[in-house]
Amino acid sequence: MWSGQPHPDEGHPPPLEAVPVPWKSVGPCKSHRESLGGLPETPAGEEAQGEEGPATTQLDVSRLRSSSMEIREKGSEFLKEELHKAQKELKLKDEECERLSKVREQLEQELEELTASLFEEAHRMVREANTKQAASEKQLKEARGKIDMLQAEVTALKTLVITSTPASPNRELHPQLLSPTKAGPRKGHLRHKSTSSALCPAVCPVAGHILTPDKEGKEVDTTLFAEFQAWRESPTLDKTSPFLERVYREDVGPCLDFTMQELSALVRAAVEDNTLTIEPVASQTLPAVKVAAVECGRTNTCALSGLACACRHRIRLGDSESHYYISPSSRARITAVCNFFTYIRYIQQGLVRQDAEPMFWEITRLRKEMSLAKLGFFPHEA
Repeated sequence: MWSGQPHPDEGHPPPLEAVPVPWKSVGPCKSHRESLGGLPETPAGEEAQGEEGPATTQLDVSRLRSSSMEIREKGSEFLKEELHKAQKELKLKDEECERLSKVREQLEQELEELTASLFEEAHRMVREANTKQAASEKQLKEARGKIDMLQAEVTALKTLVITSTPASPNRELHPQLLSPTKAGPRKGHLRHKSTSSALCPAVCPVAGHILTPDKEGKEVDTTLFAEFQAWRESPTLDKTSPFLERVYREDVGPCLDFTMQELSALVRAAVEDNTLTIEPVASQTLPAVKVAAVECGRTNTCALSGLACACRHRIRLGDSESHYYISPSSRARITAVCNFFTYIRYIQQGLVRQDAEPMFWEITRLRKEMSLAKLGFFPHEA
């Protein structure tokens, strides 16, 4: 009968509990042995394995030690390489930091210099602006003073000119209309009538009385009046205008054509520029060529005509200190031309506010004075 336990003689090994084997460590496991050399297992018994265990263990330890040394060497080499790379990177960063520091210092220095120059330029501009402002204020103040003075003068001139017409002339504007006793001696350039009532009572009425157009028989020359109206639209002192060209050719030129041609040209230029001055001369200042002439009174030589006559006036051209003594006839011719230029300057400046016809007759009267003066007529002086 089957008892449930096999017999030894049946070819089966006895169970583990039945074989008492003492336990001891025999070294690494099979897989480790295979990795260390793959030693084949001997069919020897467990006692032979126990004898070879210490030698195998020593071999494994030596191998482990050599492998750990290799690992250490490789690790140290790797670490050295990494350290060397890190040192290189750190050196490059230090160089970059040093370069950036230099750039920053240079920029800070340039910024300081630029700030200083900007402040200096700003202060200079402020000083210049203050100087210019002070000069401008001074000039403005002076200009306003001059404007006020000129406005007062213009107002006075307008008052004088507007109140003077051919029918009723202003005696303050025309001092030649005053009687010799009331007029008295005057300095500077005076306006005088070129004729006297004693010489031509019919043509030249006495002072203070102007003949009416009906009694004088006036008639407007259409050609002359048309030239005057064209000039009056844009008044100018240019000689190329037909109106002034005719006056120069017919009146101004012949009236200022004296014997002394060189001095005559200078006088004409001074009259056109309004820089001529006529001064009365006292008897004690008259130059004497001969003692007999001084004893006779005021006989001398006229600088323009060259004739010997009583020179009671002298002229000065511009800012020159030279004086030229002139006869009454030369003075009448110069003053007649000066009167004409004075009136057309008033028209040019807008000081004469009249119609065209009264202005034309006033200019005609002044041209008549020039014509009479160049013929030798002049007012008698006491």
